[in-house]
Amino acid sequence: MTRDVTTKAAPAPRPGGAALPEAAAILSALPMPAVVLDAEERFRFANPAAELFFQHSTQTLLDMPLGELLPPDNRLFGLLHQVRMQDSPVADHDLTLESPRLHRHGVSVYGAPMPDLPGHVVLTLQDGSTAAMLDRQLHFLGAARGATAMAAMLAHEVKNPLSGIRGAAQLLEQGASEGDRELCTLIQEESDRIRKLVDRMEMFSDRPIEPRAVNIHSVLDHVRRVAQSGFASHLRIVQEYDPSLPAVWGERDQLVQILLNLVKNAAEALAQGATNGSPGEIQLVTAYHHGVRIAVPGSNERVHLPLQVMVRDNGPGIPEPLRSTLFEPFVTTKRGGQGLGLALVAKLVANHGGLIECDSRPGRTTFRLSLPAPPPGEPGLESDE
Repeated sequence: MTRDVTTKAAPAPRPGGAALPEAAAILSALPMPAVVLDAEERFRFANPAAELFFQHSTQTLLDMPLGELLPPDNRLFGLLHQVRMQDSPVADHDLTLESPRLHRHGVSVYGAPMPDLPGHVVLTLQDGSTAAMLDRQLHFLGAARGATAMAAMLAHEVKNPLSGIRGAAQLLEQGASEGDRELCTLIQEESDRIRKLVDRMEMFSDRPIEPRAVNIHSVLDHVRRVAQSGFASHLRIVQEYDPSLPAVWGERDQLVQILLNLVKNAAEALAQGATNGSPGEIQLVTAYHHGVRIAVPGSNERVHLPLQVMVRDNGPGIPEPLRSTLFEPFVTTKRGGQGLGLALVAKLVANHGGLIECDSRPGRTTFRLSLPAPPPGEPGLESDE
């Protein structure tokens, strides 16, 4: 995985602010995020990699209090305090930098005092969240491929003899006693149930997609209408869209299926009740994130995944033991569930060359999709219908 980083000149000091040392030019050239915070926890410097990390330009970050990006109980504030108290470098690992404006997990932070600028701390950050997400994605994709192979095997080895079993049960039913007819009916019903399961598994087949430029907001509006006319009619669905978001490069029907499955999953989670007695709510969010690129195995091609789509709910959250296997087939917490919905979502997202991740805690579960934009020179948006 690589990130696009454009080297820029070090920003000039803000009027009235403390002058930054000449080392700012070196910090600007670093490939890892580096920032300088003053004694009031305000940004005084941010290099280009930090712009990508915090998803804000240098001009926006300068003079911004860190408290606008993170809650006051975040461990990063404790690290800053420790650096100043000990007047020596301090490191911390596996930090979570989570707020409505920032979503980073598994971050390593290194802080050091700046002797020439009392109270100032220079921070360098290493983001392990994207690498961990890619590792999980490869795991999920392997699980989806296993489901694909299982689907092909089931279709070939099960459906034909299953039809024979059902047909034999129908013939036996004609001359059977009343008690035996009930058993014949049971055989037919169970045969139908197994056939439906096999039919669902066949959705995992490796059918190549025919991507076009798709208006993701049109897809989300369609999903919202379907949800609110049926399984989510009792829930509030909130839309938070980035109006400048470009098109997604994908197949509209599969994108509808992906998002419909995620919204239905959120609605079923909310059937257990929202936290703190709050009304059940599903949020549909879009955003543009610069710099996320993944290498395509076996080639020099890199896929840019700047478009983010999030489905968030305020339900009870996903149990910790299930999170690492959430997208694998037959993993479910629902009574009577078959555990294929999220496995299918992972497969369809992989078809698009995208990534999917899940952050969950009581009161807030977010499924985040990272999807590609159309290649340069491709035709405009396809019809919404």
